[in-house]
Amino acid sequence: MIKINREINRYGVRMTLACFIILLAVSCKSSDPQPTDTAPIDKTTATFPNARWEKIDKAEDAGFLSSKLDLVAHQYNQHQSAALLVIYKGKILYQRGDINHKYQSHSLRKSFLSALYGNYVKNGDINLDWTMTDLSIDDNEGLSTVEKQATVRYLLQARSGIYHPALYESEAMVNRKPDRYSHAPGTFWYYNNWDFNALGTIFMQQTDKDIYQTIYNELAIPLQMEYFKVNDGQYVSGTESRHKAYPFRITASDLARFGLLMLNKGKWKNQQIIPESWVTESTQSYSDAAASQNSGYGYMWWVNKIGTTYKLLPNVDLPDGAYMAAGVGGQIMLVIPTYDMVIVHRVNTDAGHSVSNANIGRLFQLILDARS
Repeated sequence: MIKINREINRYGVRMTLACFIILLAVSCKSSDPQPTDTAPIDKTTATFPNARWEKIDKAEDAGFLSSKLDLVAHQYNQHQSAALLVIYKGKILYQRGDINHKYQSHSLRKSFLSALYGNYVKNGDINLDWTMTDLSIDDNEGLSTVEKQATVRYLLQARSGIYHPALYESEAMVNRKPDRYSHAPGTFWYYNNWDFNALGTIFMQQTDKDIYQTIYNELAIPLQMEYFKVNDGQYVSGTESRHKAYPFRITASDLARFGLLMLNKGKWKNQQIIPESWVTESTQSYSDAAASQNSGYGYMWWVNKIGTTYKLLPNVDLPDGAYMAAGVGGQIMLVIPTYDMVIVHRVNTDAGHSVSNANIGRLFQLILDARS
């Protein structure tokens, strides 16, 4: 009898301990925070394409309405758009036109260079507070002592105050350019090709690397861009300035990969391609660029900011923190972190085509309206 009671007692202890462990596990599980619709996107589970983009089979499965996306085609066909690509959560949600044709980048080039700067600022090859004097940067007409006090940071922000003639400028840019020496470095924002081109010179000088080869090595290869090649770029030189422009051709599908990299704070799969801190810093707004784009301006990125005059594009309501690369004629790569989306719009400027920002905004609003 004593033996039986001892066995019962041992069994009872085991049962009590087991129940305690189960209750503790249930209690801990119930205390874990539960995901909500407003929770930040978990980038550790982000989806990335491999050699080919994966497509979303049914819009409704991704939280969009097919009936509303059908309206996008009508708006798209009203204008001279050449390609439209919508990436949602790392997959193709919607596409129109030839997404694999290499269209001229125009000023999209500037945001690529901004991204390249990140690693070289981090490793010390480039210091944002270095001045043109520190870097021995000058130009054909000669820079003044005051102009040479402009820093790399001011050039990235288009606030150098250096209004020397520049290459690859549109007539409108030339006509809007302030008078030489009218603004001290850092005091005035102007969308200035001298700044952007000189940044190309500084990059190559300080890294001893070619811009196009670096785009290929450090972006195209790790992002598995399907089409971009080094010879898609061709420098523009001339008598106006010693600082070359660096346009290149790129497809909508490859451009979207760059957008997805930015969306994921510079990370691609398990590799940090661009420092996360640089993505954050470069896509903040440092200037009210209303005189040109009616938006904010970062380090060669156009930035949206709620509650200000900033508005990336007319006719579309975008959340705070959206930003874009843009080029003449309607070249747009829009990144919307809040919605986990990248939207690319391309135009064939070789054929003389152009689509206004107003019409692109209407097109993008239809896409956002399709969110159920």
